[in-house]
Order: sequence, then structure tokens, then C-alpha cells
Amino acid sequence: MSEIVKVENLSFRYKRGTTPALTDINLSVRAGEFVGITGAAGAGKTTLLSCINGVVPHYYSGDLQGQVTVNGLDIATSTFRDLASHVGTVFEDPDFQMVSISVEEEVAFGPENLGIPPDEIEVRIQDALQKTRISDLRERTISTLSGGQKQRVAISAVLSMLPRVLLLDEPTSELDPIGTHEVFSALRELNRQVGITVVMVSQKMERLVENADRILVLSEGRLILGGPPREVCLQHDLLEQVGARVPQVAEFMISLLSRLNRSRQRDLMPLTVEGAVPMLREILDKGGVA
Repeated sequence: MSEIVKVENLSFRYKRGTTPALTDINLSVRAGEFVGITGAAGAGKTTLLSCINGVVPHYYSGDLQGQVTVNGLDIATSTFRDLASHVGTVFEDPDFQMVSISVEEEVAFGPENLGIPPDEIEVRIQDALQKTRISDLRERTISTLSGGQKQRVAISAVLSMLPRVLLLDEPTSELDPIGTHEVFSALRELNRQVGITVVMVSQKMERLVENADRILVLSEGRLILGGPPREVCLQHDLLEQVGARVPQVAEFMISLLSRLNRSRQRDLMPLTVEGAVPMLREILDKGGVA
């Protein structure tokens, strides 16, 4: 798969900031990849997304160094209109980005402002709602929707712009478990069945390890760790040190294997409840003996 997002030697300090928000970030995202970004509060996660979608430097100014490109476009020299069909963003609070009364109007808003012909807008509305499995909500008033439904409407509104890359900033932080499941399920289908590239900031590590191809960990504006979920979770001491969350299943299994002197099995450590069941059964069958 080819690179669709490339960040090179990126550093940024806000205009009134006393310390850098980001320092020497280098990373790339392949087309069709699902990348999770995590870290403690203030680690620079939102700022990194803002550099990828153009909010920095076009809206927030400051001392910016390095280069960010999305699908070949230099973010710093491209307008928001140029970027609209390449990268879209979904924020933490769906109400924050809603501008219309009904679901249909919300999904149509972006294409209408780009001057897309009505026939094409209709096709985009149908397609976006179908991809997020909320076609039945088309005529609904947004204020009547649940949190998970609103967030899927927000995703649909971004999809109607036909972006290649979908950025999400803590999209489930204010949702209950049902809403969180709805959003992650929709994102997983968009990524795996439609091929949309997903870059998602979240502190819900249990969900990231189930869905992401890679997880990146930021701390104090620096990228300190990155790799497949299992490799990242095996660095649980480092994750705890920088205030990043460790999946509860992984934390429990690491502790259990250590107590049983079976640390050599850590490379097989499960990251989910479903994955942990067979290993726990095997441990119980053997009475905990290595």
C-alpha cells in the first residue's frame, strides 16, 4: 500500500505557547490503514491531527517546522477547499460540528457548499448514510438522536465530501458503551470494506487494539512508541510511565504470567477477552504449571 499521509520533521509551538506542542514528529500512514493515536492529556494528539487536516497553520498560527502531506498535497500551501476531498475530520462532540436540523440536511451541507450538482448530492447522501448504516435516520431531526447516532451522522457528513483519509479526535469519549460500539463498528466497516484510511485519537485502548493496524503513542509532544497493537502493549511499563492506558486484559495477563513464571509466553499474550479465554483455560487445566 502506498503512503497517503506523510509527516516529516514536524515541530509546532502555538503562538502564545511557552513550550512546543509537537517536537520532531516523523510518521507515515499507508492508504487503507487504521492507525490509532493515544497518550495522556496534553500529549499533543489533537495538535497532530490539526497539522494533518490543515487547522494548523491555517486557523491556529505559531512556529511551524517540517512538512505534512496528504495524498500528495502540502497541507501548509493548500486551502481547506483543496483538502476537502482528501481529508475529513470528526470531533469529540458531535453537536459541536452539527450545522443543520435534519440528518439529510447535515449530510448534504458540505457538498452543497462546494457547488456539487443536486443529482450528485443525492447520490452522496445515499452512499454516506448506507456506509454508516443509518439510512433509516435520513428524515430524523438530529436533536432526537442518541450520542452514537449523532456521531455516525457526523461521520456521514464527512464521507459525503468523499475524503480519502478520515481523522477522528476522541469520537467516543462522551458516549456510553452502546454508542461506542456503534461508532467503532461503523469505522471498522468503512476501513475494511470500503478501504477508507482511518487515523483515530482515542484513550480507549481496548477498542484500539481490536481495530487498529498500528498504535502510535505520544508523550509531551513526542512520538515515543509505535507499532502493531501487541508490540505496543508489551511495553506496558513505558505506557504506564507516560500516562497512557494499558488494555485491562493485557495488564491482567502480563501480571498473571509473571506470577506463574510464564513470562516467556508474553509474545502470545492476548489483548482481548475473547483471546484470553483459551489461555486462561489452559492455565487452569494445568493448575498454573509452566
